Amino acid sequence: MRLAINGWFWNQPNTGSGQTVRYLLPALLEQQPELEIMLVVPGRTNRPDTPLPDRVSWVPTPTRPGNLGKLWFEQVTFPRLCRQLQADLAHVPYFASPLEPSIPTVVTIHDVIPLVLPAYRGNVLVRMYTALVAAAAGRARVILTDSHASRRDIVTRLRVAPERVRVVYLAPAPHYQPIEDDAQLAVVRRRYNLPEAFMLWLSGFDVRKNARAVLCAHTWVHAALEDAYPLVMAGALPARDTRFFPDPRRIAAELGLEQAVRFIGHIDEADKPAVYSAATLFIYPSRYEGFGLPILEAMACGTPVVTSNVTSLPELAGAAAFQLDPDDTRGMAGAMIALCTEPELRCALREKGLQQAAGFTWHKTATQTWTAYQDALQMSWVG
Repeated sequence: MRLAINGWFWNQPNTGSGQTVRYLLPALLEQQPELEIMLVVPGRTNRPDTPLPDRVSWVPTPTRPGNLGKLWFEQVTFPRLCRQLQADLAHVPYFASPLEPSIPTVVTIHDVIPLVLPAYRGNVLVRMYTALVAAAAGRARVILTDSHASRRDIVTRLRVAPERVRVVYLAPAPHYQPIEDDAQLAVVRRRYNLPEAFMLWLSGFDVRKNARAVLCAHTWVHAALEDAYPLVMAGALPARDTRFFPDPRRIAAELGLEQAVRFIGHIDEADKPAVYSAATLFIYPSRYEGFGLPILEAMACGTPVVTSNVTSLPELAGAAAFQLDPDDTRGMAGAMIALCTEPELRCALREKGLQQAAGFTWHKTATQTWTAYQDALQMSWVG
């Protein structure tokens, strides 16, 4: 099979779509020795920032700058090249398939947050773009998504036939494993000024990530444990304090937690396994996720997890994490205090988490994706 993949996010490994395509390609190639992949990317002089796997061709193409250039790449350049390259199938690994596909096309829609959450709908141009890609999704032969929760939203919001939407779980990257080397942990502690024991938040700070609830919960934790287990909040802080990106430093100050919370900023991808491994627990009470990869990353590193009981998160967490209503700050605090003070509970949840995360692999993702490719080729209709 000759497979053309939209590689817009290939050189953006910090994005979910970028990570997806980077780990999916090698897993597909390992299983399918006859597969040839053409990675169509923007920019004539653009180069991959990491070596490409064998049997992957780098196909750069001139691209206009800005949002208009991205739209043109998705809707005109990519489908045109798919036909010129004589590809058998196209895969767009994010929510932007062509409205007029030139060959059978599969699209991965991680979530439909702009259609579900009003705060994420953006200005009129963003809403127009969302309407376009929503209509285009109906022309793809198969839609892949990351969870049953996202599948329900896609079927409802995009009004597509349920049998055309397949759930294919993602997985933690292979380097997410428990780090037990004291020297390696010490290096990372120094790099990010981490205490010996701490509770970890690692996320963005937009409103659905629910930072305020975590900080409110920490007022109970700090009252009970004082300075024994500070809260470490990792992630790029908002440039401005807005309703959509509330500044957690302001919230911490309002709650009297200035000395009980540390803000450490961005963590390099290579350091994340050690940061997870050093943490006493990981808290991730998001209000909405299409998948929620960080909780699997934490589990794969042996870190107990406290998360929400909404959208996709229960599918990932199973019985291996505390699951709470995202507004139940007292319950969050209780779970956090229990994990900090009860070693046997912490050990039990660590083992359950390792087992749970082991069930999510890129081998499985590739196998299920390949099945979807075969099914798409067998279909005689589009849209």
